[in-house]
Amino acid sequence: MRTQLIAIGNSRGIRIPAAIIRECGLEGEVDIEVRDGGILVKPSNNPRSSWEAAILKTLEDDPNASDVGLFDEAIENDFDVNEWTW
Repeated sequence: MRTQLIAIGNSRGIRIPAAIIRECGLEGEVDIEVRDGGILVKPSNNPRSSWEAAILKTLEDDPNASDVGLFDEAIENDFDVNEWTW
């Protein structure tokens, strides 16, 4: 597929067809790399993106997980108590 660079302020951009966006699973934030003389656009690798699902799965597999302090709301340490200011 060919497309044209378009002016976006002082920068340039391209329009990516919706079908390609869906096929690549792009949404929200993306990572851009220069690779082999081209540009690679890929979904952002957000390491925390799956945390909620992992926690819910843990609770589903072991309903007592929250009873052992795994998901305590208030975990404090010396830094929290003595150094942190709001």
